[in-house]
Amino acid sequence: MKHFSDISKIIHREGYIFIVLFAVTTFLLASFSPTLGWIGFISTLWCIYFFRNPDRVTPTDENLVISPADGVVQMIVDAMPPAELGLGNEEMLRISVFLNVFNVHVNRNPVGGKIVGLHYNPGKFFNASLDKASIYNERQSVVIETKDGTKVVCVQIAGLIARRIVCDLEEGMDVKAGERYGIIRFGSRVDIYLPRKMVPLVHVGQICVGGETILADFKSTRTSAPKFEVR
Repeated sequence: MKHFSDISKIIHREGYIFIVLFAVTTFLLASFSPTLGWIGFISTLWCIYFFRNPDRVTPTDENLVISPADGVVQMIVDAMPPAELGLGNEEMLRISVFLNVFNVHVNRNPVGGKIVGLHYNPGKFFNASLDKASIYNERQSVVIETKDGTKVVCVQIAGLIARRIVCDLEEGMDVKAGERYGIIRFGSRVDIYLPRKMVPLVHVGQICVGGETILADFKSTRTSAPKFEVR
């Protein structure tokens, strides 16, 4: 895992250039008009807020699946994992967390284990809240294999405004649940694919805190067909 500087523990490094650009623009605007200067100042504060990188307290139980992102649970469905990962033709439980421009956009590992697959797929930039975004949008998929051999997939999906996905992981790395591993800029979605038999412990519309909210428990499995919602 790449080491973060003391500053990047507060503001993600992806935000540095944007904060500088916003600040310089604010200075130039203020030289023309105090009103424009205030608009630039507020925009700079928002930019700093967007790239915030707060610490989180992650549950230590290895059986738990933790939300990889801040946001709202938008969909809980059975769906095929990204075809490019070669995980077969069996549906998995997919939990989708949508991030708006006010959420923390730093992403975290949902489980601990070994990185056994990484795949970047260029694509379109449909609104990330749409179901088709999972298929057509630009995305970065990560496959984590837990100690017992279970594979969990986490997919960063670019949205209508997002134009850059950052993933700091490398195949073969050992990771811990809740560790930071990347960021998506300016509105996006993260999909988590779990074994289909698992029971989601969140509901559609629920607000998640990345690195803290429990999405599922490997010890909890379902015995009948569930009724899922899409928001």
